[in-house]
Amino acid sequence: MNEVLKEQFLIDKLSDDQKSVIADMNTYINDSLAKQQHAVAIIQGAAGTGKSVVLMQLVRQYMTDKHYKTALVVNHPELYKAYQDMAKDFSGLNQRDIRRPTALINDAQKNNHKYDVIFVDEAHLLYSKSEPYAHYRGKNQLTDLIHLAKIVVVVYDFNQVFQSKMYWSQELLLDTIGTHPYQQFNMDFQYRMIASDAQVDWMDKLTAQKPIAPFPNNSHFEFEVFSTAGALYEKIKVKNKKFGLSRVVATSGFPRINGRHNVEMDSFSLPWDEWDPQRTHWAKRESSITQVGTIYTLQGFDLNYVGMIIGPSFGYDAKTDSMTIIPEKYSHKEIFKKRQDLQFTSEQYQEFIANVLNVLIKRGKYGLYITAYDDALRERLLTLQRDN
Repeated sequence: MNEVLKEQFLIDKLSDDQKSVIADMNTYINDSLAKQQHAVAIIQGAAGTGKSVVLMQLVRQYMTDKHYKTALVVNHPELYKAYQDMAKDFSGLNQRDIRRPTALINDAQKNNHKYDVIFVDEAHLLYSKSEPYAHYRGKNQLTDLIHLAKIVVVVYDFNQVFQSKMYWSQELLLDTIGTHPYQQFNMDFQYRMIASDAQVDWMDKLTAQKPIAPFPNNSHFEFEVFSTAGALYEKIKVKNKKFGLSRVVATSGFPRINGRHNVEMDSFSLPWDEWDPQRTHWAKRESSITQVGTIYTLQGFDLNYVGMIIGPSFGYDAKTDSMTIIPEKYSHKEIFKKRQDLQFTSEQYQEFIANVLNVLIKRGKYGLYITAYDDALRERLLTLQRDN
């Protein structure tokens, strides 16, 4: 198995908190299987809390046991590749049991397949509405999965919702589960980043448009604000050469210039990440050091160091001393797609955009380097760094 994937998803030494969650979940899963019911187990936690680690321990336990008919689904193409890679080294696990949700649902409904356990990673990426363009004609993918299994184990982070077609809230989740029994397993301990609680709180307050404070200097987590994207990229290249898995990422909003849809700022100009059918996921490909990562290639993955370029859809309000979100400058319009069953407010669209930034700045285990396209926001961050 690739060591990068093993280190992220199949760590050898679990924490006491993780062991406790797994033990409680095993009890609930076995009780639900014995009762022959359509139950739901919810693993809920923020980015970096080790949700996928817990999920993969359960996957390894149940999906390699031939007493159970099981499946693992994920609606994220890069994570799908990663799990397919890991499956090759799981004795007794069939790669064909790792599916995208639409493919599994359509196949199971057509052939009347039923499951004991279906595991769903990044369940906040499940469609909560029909999406014919993606060949999904149901009304809600979680509803369909519940009907196919005795128990569905789902991983949710409501702060990683950033598209209307994949909109989930606690209320919508519980409405979808309806009268089916469920149990929630909360994970509120940080494992990805070596950052302190105060440093993670700084990131959350920044993206929540609260007053900006100096970044706390109370751990070994590296943090630096750069005056140019070019200098930030040079730093990331040094870190990548020394430690690997260091990449530049950015939020949407960069305009096309002379026909190029690059991320362009000062001396920096690189293309966005590109969809690639090869099995190696984007973060692990050596060539991706010359591209800019997005939420679509990095959600669910760890990096060692992140170079974050905050795009044009984020500005600065001197009156509130806070970063602001400018939805009209956010160029990825899929976020704003209309729905007949739900109406979204301007504040909710801003939350979607904020969630993208929050997820990206939390990808790095050991450090975050940051700059901003907006002159006023960048200067405010630099001033706080100089005065700190």
